[in-house]
Amino acid sequence: MTVESLLARNRAWSSRMCCGDADFFARLARQQKPAYLWIGCSDSRVPSNQILDLAPGEVFTHRNIANVVASSDLNCLSVIQFAVDILKVRHIMVVGHYGCSGIRAAVEGLRLGLVDNWLGHVEAVHAKHQRTLMALPAADWVDRLCELNVAEQFHNVCQTHTVRDAWARGQPLSVHGWVYGLQDGLLSELGLSASNSPAADNAYQAALEDMATPHFKARQPLAGDERFEDI
Repeated sequence: MTVESLLARNRAWSSRMCCGDADFFARLARQQKPAYLWIGCSDSRVPSNQILDLAPGEVFTHRNIANVVASSDLNCLSVIQFAVDILKVRHIMVVGHYGCSGIRAAVEGLRLGLVDNWLGHVEAVHAKHQRTLMALPAADWVDRLCELNVAEQFHNVCQTHTVRDAWARGQPLSVHGWVYGLQDGLLSELGLSASNSPAADNAYQAALEDMATPHFKARQPLAGDERFEDI
């Protein structure tokens, strides 16, 4: 597809949006007021708005390879701070996906160049949970590490000053850890959901214990589950 074709598709999309809602772009231009921050992988097959079936302006999004939240990454930390303190989002979702190439590189010890510096964060998760992974068939290592990585990044989000300060002052804010299936387009939860610091610590520890069992399975959120009632 040529660049000209992309521009033509943009014009067609804009026209369709206006036909369905004449004030859509005028309303969007006035302000953004998303309720959600999505921290996900840069993989082109994992677009937040489409997966959640939400319109532009409804999800504030940060993406990087392997959905890492690192204390040294001012980009990600700034996004979290802006989302929580300025936009007042009510939910932060850390979303990994099965079959992640960054996770696979860590499992297989691949050397890819400059990106290896970034994937060091994932390699640290791999090393930390080596015993859990070794108890599984090798074919399951990548997907289990995808889940474990979500747990660690969930924990990292909950440990940020921004989130802890928001909870301390009573700001409504929940953090969730999910995983996305490329094979079926479904989001599943990992037992990682918290609206305060003690709950975050408990959810993190419980999830790691669950994931240490060979038969652990991520599950789709159930209708009526109070943790997701306003999502």
